[in-house]
Amino acid sequence: MTVDATAPDSSAADPSALTVRPARTGDVRAMRDLIEPYVRRRILLGKELVTLFEAVQEFVVAERDGQVVGCGALHVMWEDLGEVRTIAVAEGVLGKGVGHAMLESLEQRAADLGLSRLFCLTFETEFFSRHGFVEVAEQVVGPDVFAELVRSPDGGIAEFLDLAHVKPNTLGNTRMLKRL
Repeated sequence: MTVDATAPDSSAADPSALTVRPARTGDVRAMRDLIEPYVRRRILLGKELVTLFEAVQEFVVAERDGQVVGCGALHVMWEDLGEVRTIAVAEGVLGKGVGHAMLESLEQRAADLGLSRLFCLTFETEFFSRHGFVEVAEQVVGPDVFAELVRSPDGGIAEFLDLAHVKPNTLGNTRMLKRL
């Protein structure tokens, strides 16, 4: 996941000009365009357009001056656990609080759903650390939940479980967790 390099500060653009809202189907192509540069740099895994449409309800977008400048998703994994996924910010607004605002929105959505833990698999450890995430090496779920999650066809769940067949997707990423 790619996010702002710095938290918002007094030099950031006027935060009132930034709106974070649930994504709509009309945002999907803009989301794909935001994600694509990070796919080319091998920071994010590519997503087919159909996959983005299927998951649009998981996403929020950040808008500034009527333009989508960021996107990110919350994927529910289990009754108490969700994953922050696919955070991408337009290059022109990196460091302006866009990633921070989207992550806050996703955390609020997670709390509203009753989740108590958030997971992420990221290269952006400094960003997530500033937001209360800590690195984890051990299994985050017990054996019974692991046995259920391993049945999921979702590739992100396989990455969370650290299954061997997805290791090439996760090389260099750090597993992080936050308690809400």
